[in-house]
Amino acid sequence: MSTSLLIFLVLAAAVIAGVIAYNMYQENKYRQQVRAQFGHSDKDALLESNTQSVRDGRLPGHQPVKEAPAKPLRSKDVSESAVQPKTDAPPRRTPAAAAVPKKTARLRQPVFDKVDDEPEEDPFGAAFSLDLDAELEREAREKARFQFEETQVPVPSQTKLKGNKGLLLDLDDMSKQQLPWFDPNFDYMAYVSLKEPLELNTLPRFSSRHRFQIAGCTMDDRWQIAEPIPGVYYQGFIIGLQAISRNGLATTQELENFGNSVNQFAEQLDAGLLLMDVPTFLNVARPLDELCERVDQTITMHLVSRASISGMELRAALEGNGFQLHHDGAFHLFTDGGEPLFSIIAVDGSPFTPSLLSSQAYKGFSMLFDITRVPPGEKYFNRFMDIAVKLSGTLGLDLVDSNMEELSTEWLKGVRSFVLARQDEMKKVGIVPGGDLAARLFS
Repeated sequence: MSTSLLIFLVLAAAVIAGVIAYNMYQENKYRQQVRAQFGHSDKDALLESNTQSVRDGRLPGHQPVKEAPAKPLRSKDVSESAVQPKTDAPPRRTPAAAAVPKKTARLRQPVFDKVDDEPEEDPFGAAFSLDLDAELEREAREKARFQFEETQVPVPSQTKLKGNKGLLLDLDDMSKQQLPWFDPNFDYMAYVSLKEPLELNTLPRFSSRHRFQIAGCTMDDRWQIAEPIPGVYYQGFIIGLQAISRNGLATTQELENFGNSVNQFAEQLDAGLLLMDVPTFLNVARPLDELCERVDQTITMHLVSRASISGMELRAALEGNGFQLHHDGAFHLFTDGGEPLFSIIAVDGSPFTPSLLSSQAYKGFSMLFDITRVPPGEKYFNRFMDIAVKLSGTLGLDLVDSNMEELSTEWLKGVRSFVLARQDEMKKVGIVPGGDLAARLFS
């Protein structure tokens, strides 16, 4: 090998190494700049900015690029007045998540939309700010209003028996059972005690709109999800109707119909029955349902290209960061337990498919952070931001809002604060974000 060729190779290697080092430096600098702007774990972004209250999960001026697919409607309890007699007391303040014109149904939105005290006809008109004192005052008002810590679990009070003797299980003892499949604050409970061991031939049907589960006590006093298994005999059943979900709070009539169905089931088995008191249960469930509606928000962050990006390059970058293409047309990053952590969809809302990714270009994509399904703690939001910044640098994309304007420092700080505040609200009432109960309530 000649000396001139050797020198040329050395110089070429030095140039390549220099380019790689410069790119790494630029990416790291950009990452630090963005994270420094929105606030980190060792400082409170709220203390460094002006305030504003955020309501109903949307920041003003940040509309979705395309209307998201409709989520399940939340039906109102039209019989509410029947269980809450009118008084001379001043009317309750409209809950934060319900500041919309009264309708028979409401739709939970996937992105930030409304601001506190904002006219209903103009959800994007108010300025956005972050007032720590106002936020603390709001939380104090909500806590005083809902009184979550003082609220007791609804006590069963409607008993229907064909004789108090001869039951295999004591109904009062059954009502005190703490089973992992039920939460009496969210599930309307019914307890059925048999007089003779029963082999369950078929599963009864108690509701068509709301989920329900049936747990049975076997002859060795073990509780399990009841199934029609030959040779397995039960002493009694605990049945829970999930009264709070994205379908909305079950109405008084629906709970009474459920109770009547369970009563017919008990009569067929010549069994004893204990039901929760409907008004008592709804007094606890209503404020919890309002909280669930308020925290049921999804943060959306858009990453777009000034030109376009090939689908193959996009897929390679996402899979390189741990995302997997799912049959729902979105990429998901899963936890070790197999639950979706973050999601990515096309910026125009169209589904990703292997064939489209291999043949067409994209303007960009949107990253989704579901407040209720991501485990609590700012480290997960920091990770969400890290991935966004990394993908932005790798693919040459811009972080923008729905108006295609660069994300502001205030927006980033506000989102981080909003996420942590909503997750704290959930934890105060026993709903751990990303936990089993949250998966039931927000799926």
